[in-house]
Amino acid sequence: MGRLDDKIAVITGGGAGMGRAACERFAAEGARVVVADANGDAAAEVAAAIGDAARAVTVDVRDASQVEAMIRVAVDTWGGLDVLYNNAGVSPGDDDTPLNTSEETWDFTFDVNVKGLFLCCKYGLSAMLDSGGGSIVNVASFVAHMGAATPQIAYTSSKGAVLSMTREIAAIYARQGIRANALCPGPVLTPLLAKFLSDDEKRERRLVHIPMGRFGEAEEMVNGALFLASDESSFMTGQSLLIDGGITSAYTTPI
Repeated sequence: MGRLDDKIAVITGGGAGMGRAACERFAAEGARVVVADANGDAAAEVAAAIGDAARAVTVDVRDASQVEAMIRVAVDTWGGLDVLYNNAGVSPGDDDTPLNTSEETWDFTFDVNVKGLFLCCKYGLSAMLDSGGGSIVNVASFVAHMGAATPQIAYTSSKGAVLSMTREIAAIYARQGIRANALCPGPVLTPLLAKFLSDDEKRERRLVHIPMGRFGEAEEMVNGALFLASDESSFMTGQSLLIDGGITSAYTTPI
């Protein structure tokens, strides 16, 4: 028996990193999975590796018609939607302080991280209501709870918006069988973080704030998402699940 037996899931950003790990884990736990990614080739590769329990979709989450079509794949293929895992996100390399961050970078970050998540919820919620309920897992970040160690004003602000949106959706739909929770990872070794770790000084600048003294792994974050997606978290909604190596629990200074 898998923890997601008979559940139908859509996972955005499923072509790489934490999204790919989630697609593979959810399928292994019995779910049928729509692997959605802006990189269609990457999505197809992940779906092919999973097999009959997966379908690949190319989607730009900023485009309402593409998001609607993504949800329709789950409904048309398997008959409904039980889990929506909004994992797609961006963290531009030129995101910096308010003084140095361009309007273009701000707009792009919010278009993907906030508008994109809103559109996924907009169309996903309709399918979940038709299915009798479900679980939404929105990927926010530990920086939604505290400032980042290195300036990234657009990303941090966008993840704060994700947290607020999650709470609002949870409050609206709690009595209609839909739960919404935010997964808030600490620094995770994915391609998104790697570009900020180009030298030892930058790496240590981040590690010094993590009490456990290491970065997280994608699989560790997916363990949390699996709990939120499953019936094990049936009395949990509107919450923020922090998996951050203790980074939000204490301020750590160099030894």
